[in-house]
Amino acid sequence: MEVVKCSRCGAFYTNSGYVCPKCTNKDNFELSTFKNFVEKNGIEMQSLNQISVSTGISEKNLNRFLNYDGLEGYKKLFK
Repeated sequence: MEVVKCSRCGAFYTNSGYVCPKCTNKDNFELSTFKNFVEKNGIEMQSLNQISVSTGISEKNLNRFLNYDGLEGYKKLFK
């Protein structure tokens, strides 16, 4: 069993996943918000800062989401 540090709150946990069990619901909500925003608005001429202001999701978390499985295509659009 590997102990990892939660990228949201810094707590250590042993479960699999991107964040600790305590942060999972918040992470899933923000990820869903991000995906919905992109589906409705596209990302042309949008910076992560603009998306952050529009959605209330921190740029740190948006950058982290871009490394999640299934979102690699989004990451290419911001480089």
